[in-house]
Amino acid sequence: MAGGSMGPTGVSKERADEYKGRVTAYVVISCLVAAIGGSLFGYDIGISGGVTSMDAFLEKFFPKVYRNQKHAHENNYCKYNNQSLAAFTSSLYLAGLVASIIASPITRKYGRRASIICGGISFMIGATLDASAMNLPMLILGRIMLGVGIGFGNQAVPLYLSEMAPTHLRGALNMMFQLATTLGIFTANMINYGTQKLQPWGWRLSLGLAAAPAILMTIGGILLPETPNSLIERGFQEKGKRVLEKIRGTTDIHAELQDIIDASELANSIKHPFRNILELRNRPQLIMAIFMPTFQILTGINSILFYAPVLFKSLGFGRNASLYSSALTGAVLASSTFISIALVDKLGRRALLITGGFQMVICQVIVSVILGVKFSSDGELSKTFSVLVVVVICLFVVAFGWSWGPLGWTVPSEIFPLETRSAGQSITVAVNLFFTFVIGQSFLSLLCAFKFGIFLFFAGWIMIMTVFVCLFLPETKGVPIEEMIFLWKKHWFWKRIVR
Repeated sequence: MAGGSMGPTGVSKERADEYKGRVTAYVVISCLVAAIGGSLFGYDIGISGGVTSMDAFLEKFFPKVYRNQKHAHENNYCKYNNQSLAAFTSSLYLAGLVASIIASPITRKYGRRASIICGGISFMIGATLDASAMNLPMLILGRIMLGVGIGFGNQAVPLYLSEMAPTHLRGALNMMFQLATTLGIFTANMINYGTQKLQPWGWRLSLGLAAAPAILMTIGGILLPETPNSLIERGFQEKGKRVLEKIRGTTDIHAELQDIIDASELANSIKHPFRNILELRNRPQLIMAIFMPTFQILTGINSILFYAPVLFKSLGFGRNASLYSSALTGAVLASSTFISIALVDKLGRRALLITGGFQMVICQVIVSVILGVKFSSDGELSKTFSVLVVVVICLFVVAFGWSWGPLGWTVPSEIFPLETRSAGQSITVAVNLFFTFVIGQSFLSLLCAFKFGIFLFFAGWIMIMTVFVCLFLPETKGVPIEEMIFLWKKHWFWKRIVR
């Protein structure tokens, strides 16, 4: 805590109207390069599902699953239910959870770039191990190193984007992370579609190509400028001022610079950010850091993206058709992110989250009804209903792509004061990866147990999260990142807590 009445108090007045500057090529290029970090996360989500549907991969590492899928009489919902197979997918996210916590002090003490570089190097090591894996332990070790890379990258990149972006375009530029994620998913799906024809080593190429975005992220981390917020927080005030002038394209940066200085003075008086974040005045941000990523995963999107080829294969699609269908959903997700980029700083965060939530609920219910009425455990969907399922899933993915997908990362990264920002982002990433791990590990078992009801399970959670946004999330559009504290003091509910 800040000590005494004469200690640092942080940003004490609103100066948003005094902020100057324009969108410069320098800041756009910096944000685009940094956002490559999101492609690591996306590539892995996309590649995992495709690889786990390739016969050569299953035969080598998961022979029991390989034998089960060959049995025509096997329950369609349960043929891929195998905890070792689920562990291949989900072990990465458990490792990422731990890494995101470790990344917090590194990001704070050594800057956002340091964590970006660490993430890139770890991901390269993991890709190399997985591509050359000779047995299951080596494969899982590679997944763990990939998880370390994702933990560091997801912790640092959204912070970097939020701090570099000008206030009026912070939402759009921050969403470059989600755009890179969705492009990573789409790229992975297209690679899987090609490599599944390269028997028996196509899966090695799919896993090994994960090194490509990792190399780009590492080089970007070396070449990028540090954020002015991080520089000033670490005592490099003059350097921070020069970077701020460069990214804003003007020397008239007094108001924004003063907000950063005020915030950094308070930040430097806080020795234990994770302890400080538990204080009552930080309660709204902590709640959002926990619930936003939790709800993002409980939309069910990762289950669809992880296991899209497996899911479509279970629904009676052929191998090629299942990979093609998952590639289609990846393309739809990437395209829909552009909708959010165009609208987030015009309509605001709340409008997109609420409307996206309603659309996702409708789609989940429709899919559940189709599967419940027209799909049996040991049969196949007709061609007409198979196409309809893919269309409705695509509509679900569109809704996620312009709502909870990008905003599940954007909102938590922009609401924390500087003194707890790194710790807050670590909590956001850790919660996201924890629930990704839980759903990833349990989805195949849930699919086996719930059958078509799995979609109703996720629809129920989406209703809850939509109500949560309506009641408890204030609009952050156009609010300077160092002045977010004033939002909570004006909110009908949170003002009773943070006063």
